[in-house]
Amino acid sequence: MSRNIYDIRRYGIIIFMVMSMAVVGVFLYYSDSLVRDLAQQERARMEIWANATREIVKSAGNESDQADSSTMDFLMSIIEDNRNIPVLLTDGDGNIMMHRNFSLPEPPDPTAPLFISERNEKFLRAKLDKMVLTPNVIEIDMGDGERQYLYYEDSSLLKALNYYPYIQIIVLIVFIAIVYFAVSSTKRAEQNKIWVGLSKETAHQLGTPISSLMAWIELLDAQGTDKEIINEMDKDLKRLSTIASRFSKIGSRPTMEAGDLNTAMANAAGYMSTRISRRIKLTTVPSPDPLPVRLSTPLIEWVMENLIKNAVDATSGSGTITITAFPDKDSAVIEVSDTGKGISKKMQRHIFNPGFTTKERGWGLGLTLSRRIIEEYHDGHIFIKRSELGVGTTFTIEVPLIKKDA
Repeated sequence: MSRNIYDIRRYGIIIFMVMSMAVVGVFLYYSDSLVRDLAQQERARMEIWANATREIVKSAGNESDQADSSTMDFLMSIIEDNRNIPVLLTDGDGNIMMHRNFSLPEPPDPTAPLFISERNEKFLRAKLDKMVLTPNVIEIDMGDGERQYLYYEDSSLLKALNYYPYIQIIVLIVFIAIVYFAVSSTKRAEQNKIWVGLSKETAHQLGTPISSLMAWIELLDAQGTDKEIINEMDKDLKRLSTIASRFSKIGSRPTMEAGDLNTAMANAAGYMSTRISRRIKLTTVPSPDPLPVRLSTPLIEWVMENLIKNAVDATSGSGTITITAFPDKDSAVIEVSDTGKGISKKMQRHIFNPGFTTKERGWGLGLTLSRRIIEEYHDGHIFIKRSELGVGTTFTIEVPLIKKDA
């Protein structure tokens, strides 16, 4: 069931991504259509502008064809109406005859509007060199074989529309990232509250029967019950007390004390060795030198027991489990290796998720608690070092060593 939950979540993410890409694609297509329509409108305006320029030039050069004042005013209004599309008018030899709507390096001289300074000339020439490489050019037939050419750039509005879809996509991505971060943070906060509440309640509920059992053991001992039976019951009672203590520590920040990681490893392995099948060989390889770390011994032993139990389940009742401790730079390392069935790459991504389990009757909380204990309380790391189907798995725990000068 838990695997189905994560499969459904993964498929949901894939569907969400596909739908998001589809929405973005539709949006880009619509925006591109708007840009194309606006570009066509601007070209139509430039063609009208070019025709007006031709008529003005023809009228000025041929007295018999001079237009009346109203027509000339109309043609000039077409020229003057262009206030946002940069244009360059050249003759057939590429000489610049007129320019409009460019932000020139030097302001033009109002007393000599037709004069172009050397700096502005260089600027306009560079613009022309770029514009001749674009399709934004209109040839103007002036008659008698004379040609002029009108080059124009996209207006500021059209340029903005070209970038606008991508700006919106970036804003959308940032917004989604912020929402995702907020939701994830809220989810983690809620999970932490659940962990704390569940742990405290479990410790509290165990407290009453433990106290009662202690009284019953004292009563049985007073009544002369077999000492061996009393001792075994006392062992189980101490085990319950240890479990309650562990849950109470999960519910709050545990007390961290200096200790040797070798000792915690040996205690956990010793406890589990009497509770697993004799067909499973459990071997410990402690570090030759002490591994001083700051730790909560009950919680570290709990993590070790969880890893050993998982290794036992993986071997299906027969195999080898090897626990090795050694220093690695500034960390104390414990590796728990088994010769079990291994974990697939797909499952490795979810193995520490709450509720994820490959067991039919598992709760999927052991590794989740282990990661919380190691990473949040001991500032360490726990991860799968390697795993191969049919060969086995190695889990690694890394905890910072206490520095000698600390």
